[in-house]
Amino acid sequence: MTGKSAIILGATGLTGSILLEKLLKDERYEKIKVFSRQHVSQKHPKIEEFLINLFELEKVGALFTADEVFCCVGSTQRKTPDEEIYRMVDFGIPATAARLSKLNGIRTFQVISAMGANENSRFFYNRTKGEMEGAVMEHRIENTYILRPSLIGGERQESRPMEYAWKKIMTLGDHLLVGKLKKYRSIHPETIAKAMIFLANSEYSSGKIESDEIKRIANRYNE
Repeated sequence: MTGKSAIILGATGLTGSILLEKLLKDERYEKIKVFSRQHVSQKHPKIEEFLINLFELEKVGALFTADEVFCCVGSTQRKTPDEEIYRMVDFGIPATAARLSKLNGIRTFQVISAMGANENSRFFYNRTKGEMEGAVMEHRIENTYILRPSLIGGERQESRPMEYAWKKIMTLGDHLLVGKLKKYRSIHPETIAKAMIFLANSEYSSGKIESDEIKRIANRYNE
């Protein structure tokens, strides 16, 4: 039986790079298509790279074919203060990817959103994430998983000293978050990657998955 193929958007990012590494080691996958503005650091026969402007994803729609899509793109308001560009990244890319997935018959679509996503929020960040979720769900892809992690830990390749310091503070305070507050504990990008792979290879109800549930799913993943 031929192995599966997957598309990763955001494979050079914090979570996407870990996800790519795990998929390359996973014998269930034969080909990993990476759509990105720059080369990934890994060299592997499974990887098929497409260097493009992700804002113009529709131009390569005919190449956007696979069994599964993992959308790990995302920015921060600090990194992208221009709201129009921020929306192009966090709303435009996932929404376009979902539309192409539906058009090309891809049955599994996963996207990383954020805790607090709400299309009616007065906060631009939460509202944009909520609107993105709505746009993705509109396409009714058979297996749609929207992951809503809390603060994502780990160290990025690029220098973000203020973000790094804030993550350290939040991580130290994780043990204070108990009971109903437990879901607000920070989450490691590897945990998200594990959960995404498990979801793609199991029968799990489609929908929005909160941070504490992401952790429980990741515990069921076997490398």
